[in-house]
Amino acid sequence: MQDGQRHDKDRIQQKIEGCLEDTIGQYGLTPSVHASWVDRMAPHVEALKNDYRSNKLALLRIPDEEQDIADADAALKQLSENAKTLVFFGTGGSSLGGETLAQLAGWNISGVALPGQRDRPRTRFYGNLDGGTLQSVLETLDLASSRFIVTSKSGGTAETLAQAIATLTAVKAAGLEAQIPKMFLGISEPDKPGKLNGLRTLFSKFGIPMLEHHTGIGGRFSCLTNVGLIPAIARGLDARAIRAGAKSVIDSLLSANAPKDFAPAVGAATAVALSKEKGIRTLVMMPYADRLGRLSAWFVQLWAESLGKSGEGTTPVGALGPVDQHSQLQLFMDGPHDHYLTIVRVASEGLGPRIDPELARISGAEMLGGHTVGDIVSAQSHALPEALARAGRPVRTIDLAKLDEKTIGALLMHFMIETILAGRLLGVDPFDQPGVELAKVLTRERLAKGA
Repeated sequence: MQDGQRHDKDRIQQKIEGCLEDTIGQYGLTPSVHASWVDRMAPHVEALKNDYRSNKLALLRIPDEEQDIADADAALKQLSENAKTLVFFGTGGSSLGGETLAQLAGWNISGVALPGQRDRPRTRFYGNLDGGTLQSVLETLDLASSRFIVTSKSGGTAETLAQAIATLTAVKAAGLEAQIPKMFLGISEPDKPGKLNGLRTLFSKFGIPMLEHHTGIGGRFSCLTNVGLIPAIARGLDARAIRAGAKSVIDSLLSANAPKDFAPAVGAATAVALSKEKGIRTLVMMPYADRLGRLSAWFVQLWAESLGKSGEGTTPVGALGPVDQHSQLQLFMDGPHDHYLTIVRVASEGLGPRIDPELARISGAEMLGGHTVGDIVSAQSHALPEALARAGRPVRTIDLAKLDEKTIGALLMHFMIETILAGRLLGVDPFDQPGVELAKVLTRERLAKGA
């Protein structure tokens, strides 16, 4: 395996052999065709290095920053005083990155919080606007012991402003208006001349403290900024270790002599080549770990919103193993030949309860006897790529030696750079999202007519 398929001394190992003709037959790429697409990455990898050296792309420099972590730590410590619940409001990239990091520490997985985490305020995310849900939340929360973190890069996100205004109204109605500056925290860009930042204007009226959203990093790329790191810190994770993992990918970029030496470049070239050469237009992200469940949702937004432009792009689908072997796998194995799977595996051998051999025999599952649950999941996660390959379905595997802060930081940076490189290879801007603006305009028009 090429060194370029590894990050941080084998913390992450990527294998793309399951995408090649020698392994899967006619729906795979020939080695020469694949190599040609990887070689096409050369100017884009060099441009990315120049972006780092010239400070043109802030995402590449975020692992080196320190002050924003200190500021986030201090703001969260102050906000959390006497708190029992932390509520995060924000949508899309303002929520999914934080959810992904919080889940590493057990958020949204019943029964896995460590004792130290149980002593912390509970964490809730409301990334989707729903009137019934929000009403129920505000009616059932103990507002006096709840704290609210509201994130909008522009300060004008309608869904997030609606959540903030409704919550402020509920807090005032509960007789807690004097406590509002201690109950809320905002994250948004600094004010710009001639442009209204609704969240800042609203929060300044109530004296609510604000943290600055990084001006050079958009929502779906913001998971390594304070947007994603505050939820991580709230769950007891080491924000600096997350960034150290991300920096290992930047170090790999800077030391790469050619695209084949840099795993995100190989990943991006493979996805684009499968689309252009083999018509494979659906990408499936399928990690085998509960603690990576929200990673799939985060990746879906990252890939779709970054690349779906000017008729380009491919459709990302989120999955989770092994549960989706019982729901989506039939399609992936035996449906149209247009799926490309990424299987993310975490070393799990020897983990979990051990299956009693006699009970396994009685239940007709003798092969389980003596194995741990982690052994079973490991066997499944290795058997699936083999089955996909035999069925002629392209599959990439990413193996994680250990699931911790450094690994998740590296994984997030890997996928963000992979997406950026895929966009540049396709000739689209991975950082804008012009297609969503019309729906926003029409929403405003409909609301104005009904006013």
